[in-house]
Amino acid sequence: MTTPSRMTTPRSITGPVVVTDVPRPSLERVDALARFGVATVHEALGRTGLLGPTLRPIQQGARIAGTAVTALCWPGDNLMVHAAVEQCREGDVLVVTTTSPSSDGLFGELFATALAHRGVRGVVLGCGVRDVAELREMGFPAWSRAVSAQGSVKATAGAVNVPVVLGGQTIHPGDVVVADDDGGARVQMRYGDQAWMVRLLLGLGEHVEVLWPAELAATRAGRAAEALAAYGAG
Repeated sequence: MTTPSRMTTPRSITGPVVVTDVPRPSLERVDALARFGVATVHEALGRTGLLGPTLRPIQQGARIAGTAVTALCWPGDNLMVHAAVEQCREGDVLVVTTTSPSSDGLFGELFATALAHRGVRGVVLGCGVRDVAELREMGFPAWSRAVSAQGSVKATAGAVNVPVVLGGQTIHPGDVVVADDDGGARVQMRYGDQAWMVRLLLGLGEHVEVLWPAELAATRAGRAAEALAAYGAG
């Protein structure tokens, strides 16, 4: 298995691979997104990045944001979850997908314990989860497509920290994943810090009134005028 030390694009992947040293945004920036939640971030970024209605939390009241570490597994095989755990660090969210649809429980209590020890904030699964009672008791947040006790094998290598697709959205390693009771959303981190933050904050209404009252008032007035004009009421 190859282990590149920098980001690998899908075009360059020819077999099993683990990408290390993935660039990550600052935790301050990530934590700001967690405060806003999925619905607000999704709307603020032009109604993009939502991971679909079938991604559901196993708990209630958890709201997290973290940097994506991705694992691409074969159906019914969690070998690459083991490899992905070794790439996780504090502030990350593990994102697990499979090469074709699978509802098998690839993730459970043992993985959650290892990730919690590393400071990982939660897991987002395009497959199934099990040991749900234990995960709730230990307070480790998880979002999944299914709850299934179906076991898995550790036989076929996939990839870690490559772009994956979940809910129709491409998640790159280093993107931020936001998750709460509404589901999950992906925030792409390939844009410049300043431009990204301005775009986010200008879409958040009352959250920026303290920061930029004049700019916010002008933005609101302009949007209201456009909406009224569209309906012939301006």
